[in-house]
This record gives sequence, C-alpha cells and structure tokens, in this order.
Amino acid sequence: MASMKLQITAAAALLLLSVSIGDAEVFDVMKYGAKADGATCISQALMSAWKEACASTTPSKILIPRGTYALGAITFQGPCKAPLEFQLQGTVKAPAESAQFKEESWVTFQYLDHLTLSGGGVFDGQGKIAWSQNDCHKNKNCRKIINLRFNFVTNALVQDITTLDSKNFHVNVLGCKNFTFNRFTVTAPGNSPNTDGIHIAKVDGINITDSSIGTGDDCISIGDGSKNIRVTRVNCGPGHGISVGSLGRNKGEESVQGLWVKNCTLTDTQNGVRIKTWPASFPGSVSDMHFEDIKMVNVGNPILIDQLYCPWNQCKADIPSLVKIRNVTFKNIHGTSSTAVAVKLTCSSKVPCENVVVGNVRLTYTGPEAPAATSQCSNVAPSFLGTQTPSVCAKAA
Repeated sequence: MASMKLQITAAAALLLLSVSIGDAEVFDVMKYGAKADGATCISQALMSAWKEACASTTPSKILIPRGTYALGAITFQGPCKAPLEFQLQGTVKAPAESAQFKEESWVTFQYLDHLTLSGGGVFDGQGKIAWSQNDCHKNKNCRKIINLRFNFVTNALVQDITTLDSKNFHVNVLGCKNFTFNRFTVTAPGNSPNTDGIHIAKVDGINITDSSIGTGDDCISIGDGSKNIRVTRVNCGPGHGISVGSLGRNKGEESVQGLWVKNCTLTDTQNGVRIKTWPASFPGSVSDMHFEDIKMVNVGNPILIDQLYCPWNQCKADIPSLVKIRNVTFKNIHGTSSTAVAVKLTCSSKVPCENVVVGNVRLTYTGPEAPAATSQCSNVAPSFLGTQTPSVCAKAA
C-alpha cells in the first residue's frame, strides 16, 4: 500500500509540474549578457535571470541555450512566487581547481517549491584535478565540491539532465520531499574517488527512475532520516552499488525506512545492493528495505548486509553495531558474481537482523577461486521463498 501511494504521489507531481509550467514566461540568459564561448563566466547573467524569474507571479522558465558556458559557484534560493523551470540545453563547466570554491558545492537549489530542472544539458564538474588531490580517506576536512545540491526542495522534477565528472558527490539531496529524478545520467570513471551518484538524507518521497549512473563510488547512497524511496529501472555501473548507509557513525541519526529497489541492473560494480553500518556505532534503525527483480553482471558482493563496515580501519571492529535492521527482502535477484561469496549477511551480534526474507536468488560465480558461489551469514536467520543458488545461510547463526 505504501509503495502504491508513493507511485501515485510521484505521478501526480509530474502532472502538476508539466501543467503549471506549460505556458511559462522565458528568461533567456543570453539576453542578460551570457556568452557561449566556454570561457566567459555566466554567473552574473544567470543570477539576474533567476532573480526576475523567481519574482514572477506566473510560471517562468530560465533558459540556457545550446553551447558551452563557464559557470562559477552559484546558489539559487527561494522561495519563488510561482512554479519555475530551469532549462539547461547546453553544457556548463565548473572551475577545474577546487581552490576556486569557497563552499563545498558548485550549483545549489534551495528552499523551493515546484522546481523543474530539464533540457538535456550537462553539468560538467571538471573533476580530474580534484581526484588526483583527494585525501578524504585520511583527512576528515578534505574539500568536497559537489556538482548539484538540492536543499529543502519540494515537488521537484529533474529530467533529461547529465552530471559529469564531479569533484566529489555528483548530487546531494537534503531535506527534500516529493522529488523525482527521471532519465537522469551520472557519468564519471570508476576510479574517481568519492563521486557518489545521488546521495540522499532526511528526505520523504524520492523517486529515481529510468536513469543511468556510472561513477567511482555508490551509484545511490541513502543516509539517515530517509523514508519512502523508490528506485526503478536504474542502470548502475561502474561504481560501488546501491547502498543504504553507512549508518551509526554519528550520534542522533534518524531512522531509515521504506525503500524499494526494483527492475534495476548493476554491471561491474564493487557491490550490489547493500546495507552498511559501522561497528561501535550509536543506536539506529533500518526497516522495510525491499530489493526485487535485479540483474547482476559481474558484481562483487551482489547481496550484502555489512554491520562491520570499517573502511581504512577507522573504527573499533570488535564492538558490535547498535543499528537495528529489520524487515528486509531480497527477491528475484539473478546474474553473475565476481566474488566467491555472492550472498553475505553479516548482522550485529548485539542487535541481530530480524525478518530477513531471501527469495529466488540465482547467482553464479565467474572467478577461478571456487567451483561455485557461496554464502556467509552471521546473527541472522532468514526465511526463504522459492529456490536459492547458492544455498543461503545454511549455517546461519
């Protein structure tokens, strides 16, 4: 019922947005002095167009025509007086050097209602120099320049847009409600560090559909306070998979509940679908996670619950996680695994996983280390539907 309600809400939002901006007044940045020469910064022209469009009492559209433009760090802040469409037809390029940014973001949209970002254009973060300087694995104060931030935006649609080579996360979605990504593309090489495709936190009602995400970290990462998330018909790879977490590292994290990942394909990713929490964590909760009808192509750790997540040995791995995981479904997941352990459910010894269901899993190991795929389980006793290849949790603790 909750899933159906989420679909109806998303469909209604798309219809409302398309109707509300259909006859919008157009604010073309070229009329404000922008030049499509790839060198002249259009920040001032674009902000002038934004201020007029945002003040309009009727639906409005900001237009960046085809061409290549230079764009510095910029924030588009509401509230605006009427629905607004930001139509990017061309390519905007960020400054290549991270030192040119005062804040940890390039393009920010915040405190807006009824926003559409469309047009088939590209946000090029020019991240190659930043990747070579990335030291986030050892420096908590590293520079994290994000291509697109959406803060406290409601009833929004991002459609037919590409984010390319971000310096850090491609997209960060915080505090948003009823927000849809449709035909959205994320592109970065697999060795680009910390370039998560879409990271969301403290949101309600996020839809990601008919999209392609290839990057150097999680294709989609779901942080604390997120609920009612639907991911459908998404192609992920390269990257680290579709992940809930990591969770439990910080005090006061809000629960994560209500995730549906369905009809997706993951190709050449380090992980498949996973839930990860830190050991020695603060208390937390993850519930109602559903991963269904998913194809894995040469994927490491295709099905993974990891409550011992501890990259770079930055934690006390011998102290159990206090994040409770319950009501999780892995169903109709098939394909090939690049690691021998195709299913790994490592739950907390302090708060074991509850009500985990595994149904109709068919995963084949493609490597040389063992004749067949295997599974590993601890602190979980799943229930099963249909057949399982490999046999899952035969000796679950």
